[in-house]
This record gives sequence, structure tokens and C-alpha cells, in this order.
Amino acid sequence: MFAQFAETHNVKVSVNDIVIKAVANALRNVPEANAYWDTEKSEVVLLDSVDVSVAVATEKGLMTPIVRNADQKTISAISLEVKELAAKARVGKLTPNEFQGGTFSISNLGMFPVDNFCAIINPPQACILAVGRGNEVVQPVVGSDGVERPAVVTKMNLTLSADHRVFDGKVGGAFLSALRSNFDDIRRLLL
Repeated sequence: MFAQFAETHNVKVSVNDIVIKAVANALRNVPEANAYWDTEKSEVVLLDSVDVSVAVATEKGLMTPIVRNADQKTISAISLEVKELAAKARVGKLTPNEFQGGTFSISNLGMFPVDNFCAIINPPQACILAVGRGNEVVQPVVGSDGVERPAVVTKMNLTLSADHRVFDGKVGGAFLSALRSNFDDIRRLLL
């Protein structure tokens, strides 16, 4: 599917680009998850825009440039923006507006290859999603004929770290359910 998308839109799409879009759509569908804890007021602040921070390793340490309004962008637009932001981060050219704020972070170590890990929340954000590598596994899949058969599928481990003042079990469950729905049929993310 990635190759077909790249050919149609003349852009190379990474797994991380798809994860960003899936997370952004899940945040839009579960607005209580798109929030942070205001320490001065001791209250949850819901956010209107879905701004996803992406961890980028640099020589000076980790930077988290932000894809602003990620829920409103196509995967190809996200892909191009992440490439530009990551390049700027690696040479120390990000402006404060490009790395301060954000509503949610993603840290992907799957390319190293790491199966799973726990990421640390980037305050004032309330959540970060740790993304491990994709592994092929055999599991039952229902075919177009309605019959369940074993098939090889790619699965990746996701670990959510959350500030429980904002992201309690109810919100976390709703968010993860929405995220899983996005991954179950990623073709709808391409629309």
C-alpha cells in the first residue's frame, strides 16, 4: 500500500507519517485526549488544534518539532513537513514556534530496531506514544468470503505514557480504541 501511495502522489511515505495521521485523527475523535494539565490553575485545558510533536534525534539531544493541525493535513503533506522539520532540527535551525507547544508527542524507535519501550512525557503535554518496529506474525484474518484463515500480518507495539490527571483510563481507552480503528483500516486515512 505504501508503494502504491508513493507512486500515486509522488512522495515517499513512512510508517511514522501514517502513525502521525492516525494519532491526529484519534485526537480529533476523542477531544478529551487533546488536552494538557495547567499547573497554575490545577485544571485540564482542552485544545482546539491537534498539534503533534515528533521526536527527532540531533547531535545536541532530542528535539520535538511540531506538525501543527495534523488532523487537517494529508499524509503526503505530513510526510513533507516532517522531513523539512527534521532537517531543520538536525542543523539547529528550528524556530521556537516549530518546537514549543504541541498537544501530543510520538517517539518512534522501530527503525533501530526496537520492539517496545516507554517514552517520557514532554510537559506540558499529557501524552506520548512510543512506537516499536513492525513484526510479521500469523493471525486469523476474515477474508472477503467471510471465512477466517491464518494470514501473515505486520503488527507493531505501541506504548502510551500519560499524565493521569488529564488522560485517565476512560479517556485512554477511548483514545486507544480510536487509534486502533485508524490502524485497522489505514486506507481511510488516505482520504
